[in-house]
Amino acid sequence: MTQDTCAVVGFKMVVMAASAGGLTALVRVLGALGREFPLPIAVVQHVYPHHHSFMPEILGRSISLPVREAKAFEVMRNGTVYVAPPDRHFEVTRGDVVSLTQTEPVRFVRPSADRLFQSAAETLGAVIAVILTGAGHDGTAGAAAVRSAGGIVIAQDEATSAFFGMPGAAIVAGEVDYVLPVDGIATTLTELVKGHRV
Repeated sequence: MTQDTCAVVGFKMVVMAASAGGLTALVRVLGALGREFPLPIAVVQHVYPHHHSFMPEILGRSISLPVREAKAFEVMRNGTVYVAPPDRHFEVTRGDVVSLTQTEPVRFVRPSADRLFQSAAETLGAVIAVILTGAGHDGTAGAAAVRSAGGIVIAQDEATSAFFGMPGAAIVAGEVDYVLPVDGIATTLTELVKGHRV
């Protein structure tokens, strides 16, 4: 799929968030996407703030898409996974440029799913947000912003979530379009990007 085709469909980026149990879920979802997936994918995974994160290396060994830790001011490329570094909010600015900040935690976490989702929606308009397993409520406010901007929100279902706090909170708030088992998320992402409502 070309960049022009994506523009017609309307989705500009996929933003994903996970916390407890998230590494396994991310591998399952991202590993099921082919190398031809046409959009940038921005990922927030809650990790210990003062330790180096091996998330990019672990994901890179497990999936076919290229994976890198997000760097401030870089332009995000289609078909690449960008992982938030520890203790930095990951935001998307105009031109698909990465912004990393160390402003106050949101809902006690940094990086925050809410900040990522809200910034992508405000900057790009229609994006697809995915909320995976995790404790707490991070991502609910961001999901609302995504839907208000014309985007789609997918949440992992309770049966396949190690912790249902994050996806469950967004579902209860009424800010989710699809509730799916972890192994059904990649197929739905691919179909949505192709322009097929599933």
